[in-house]
Amino acid sequence: MNFLYFDPGLGAMIVQALVAAAAGILLFSKNVMYKVKSILGLTKDDPEEDSIDIEDETDTHDRS
Repeated sequence: MNFLYFDPGLGAMIVQALVAAAAGILLFSKNVMYKVKSILGLTKDDPEEDSIDIEDETDTHDRS
């Protein structure tokens, strides 16, 4: 009779693979859902969210 042996390193590798697969599926599905919603026009376009306002400041000091 043969017995399987899983050492702690293999167990940690299996857990890491499962977590990575779950994160990959979550991020991939989120990206796909965003694209589907944008095609259907269900996303809210907020121009203030994407832009960064940087005010131009002029130096009032004399440059010598």
